[in-house]
Amino acid sequence: MGVDESTRWVGSMPEVYERCLVPAVFRPFARELASRATGDRVLEIAAGTGVVTAELLAALPSVDLTATDLNPAMVELGASRVPGASWQAADAAELPFADASFDLVVCGFGVMFLPDRPAAYAEIARVLARSGCFLFTTWDTLSTHGFADALARALGQVFPGDVPAFLTAVPHGYTDPERITADLRAGGFGGVDIDTVTLSGRAEEPAQIAVGFGTGSPLRAELARRGDLDDVVARVAAAMTADLGDGPVTASMTAHVVEAARRR
Repeated sequence: MGVDESTRWVGSMPEVYERCLVPAVFRPFARELASRATGDRVLEIAAGTGVVTAELLAALPSVDLTATDLNPAMVELGASRVPGASWQAADAAELPFADASFDLVVCGFGVMFLPDRPAAYAEIARVLARSGCFLFTTWDTLSTHGFADALARALGQVFPGDVPAFLTAVPHGYTDPERITADLRAGGFGGVDIDTVTLSGRAEEPAQIAVGFGTGSPLRAELARRGDLDDVVARVAAAMTADLGDGPVTASMTAHVVEAARRR
């Protein structure tokens, strides 16, 4: 799978992602995922900078954990932060592992970026043992995510009539449980359990979210096409601050936690 603008994290992006988005947006669900994880041989795909990786190692002290990501820059930062896992760059659609190598495959908010999900799910099923499980999260609709919804409102104010499509097209573009179930079954999974969970996140200020998404996610490319990136992000941050207020902000975030059993 090629790396296009919707899946790229390069240069300073992984560091910004880790500093601005992981604490507020991703860590609460990383802990939720890890609390449900079982198995001795675990593969993580789309591991990013290692927020789920660290929680898995804490929850499963004796686990043999392999962490992968499509983006080498993410792998480099993740390996430096969470050295307890074995890290390597890998495409979820072409996993470099033998059949039945793992008891569990985990993915925190990565399936939305897969261009052909049934095909990728078939590849995940291939590397799972007969009793193996695929455990992952995907965001619910944009309106159920307090930070992303506020960011979308700010983008609408800054770019009326030309709102960047990233938030609705990718992070919040795979929200339908029936579609998720159908894709998993097409990829070789049997029992599918989807638990919709709402957790809270806390940012030090609204600008933290604007900077995180604006310069530490693929939204960056869409903003850079609309003007000077620093200026654009500052305008979006100002709009978010006017909406949410100064200082620390807490928001509820809803996601689907999916557990799928490999079809025997």
